[in-house]
Amino acid sequence: MNFASDNAGPAAPEVIEAVCRANEGHAASYGAEPLMELVLEEVRRQFEAPEASVHLVATGTAANALSVACLCPPWSTIYCHRHSHIEEDECGAPEFFTGGAKLTLLDGDHAKIKPCALHRKLDGAAPVGVHNVQRGVLSVTNATENGSVYACQEVSELTATARGFGLPCHMDGARFANAVVSTGCTAAEMSWKAGIDILSFGGTKNGLLGVEAVVIFAPEQAWEFELRRKRGGHLFSKHRFLSAQMATYLKDGLWKTLAARSNRMAAKLAAGLSELDRATIVHPVDANMVFAKLTRSAHRRAFASGAKYYLWPPAQSLEGKESKLLEARFVCNWSTTDDEIAELLECLREKS
Repeated sequence: MNFASDNAGPAAPEVIEAVCRANEGHAASYGAEPLMELVLEEVRRQFEAPEASVHLVATGTAANALSVACLCPPWSTIYCHRHSHIEEDECGAPEFFTGGAKLTLLDGDHAKIKPCALHRKLDGAAPVGVHNVQRGVLSVTNATENGSVYACQEVSELTATARGFGLPCHMDGARFANAVVSTGCTAAEMSWKAGIDILSFGGTKNGLLGVEAVVIFAPEQAWEFELRRKRGGHLFSKHRFLSAQMATYLKDGLWKTLAARSNRMAAKLAAGLSELDRATIVHPVDANMVFAKLTRSAHRRAFASGAKYYLWPPAQSLEGKESKLLEARFVCNWSTTDDEIAELLECLREKS
């Protein structure tokens, strides 16, 4: 019963097999291996972007921080949601890799930015020139940290607002696969066709051992990213093991198949939770995360039975009045089973 994070899930067997195959014999290093050519071809085909460049790193933090660094000088600011991953979970990496750029935080229900809120913030920015931080880049998270998903049209509206003020646009797509499957959009429609310049295309949360692809749709940014990746210590010498994972992920749409499984399990979990006494679903269940309020006594039983998930925020205490409602985050992954969900729901169910 592990619903703590999609990071906690296993790698898909197809991926493990691909890594083992890549370990046979010798191969060129630093991305010069033939497997990387396959990755490039598949990304360009599936994203309908023949001029896109693709660069692999091992972590989402590296993907996001290096990407925004290519788009945002140190005297500028990154516009993002208050509950975005780059704000809450990356230990200042975007600020570090940009050389000191600021993060300007925006609010919005379910961790989604509204175009009108972005317009107000941009319109009031840098009023006295050199004395103020300058407008830098918009970063959109899809799926969001609250499990909601921007539709393609919503992304387009945000990027159009940003471009009206001369801003480039980045997408944190750690759960991009979940968003694409949820909306039915194509990879192209959710990215460059919606105005995204650089995409962090996630894999680690969706069945890979540890690799993310930075997809750059503006060719002029590619060389700078290459230099920043090397200078930042994120260029792997045995790069073939990253390429093997990503090539398998892309082959025959595995990335969508895995995401569809985790989304489907989250929907099933949400349906079961909503039937429990006093339980409330807090955010739309658009992807593979469920946020719900349940009684403290229900949480105690579940944790005592070995269930793993986070109270949200995690600082909440299990000590206190049993009937008090506490919010929790449950995350499904590609390997989550019907039996795990049934067992968790049984643990959470109030006993008469």
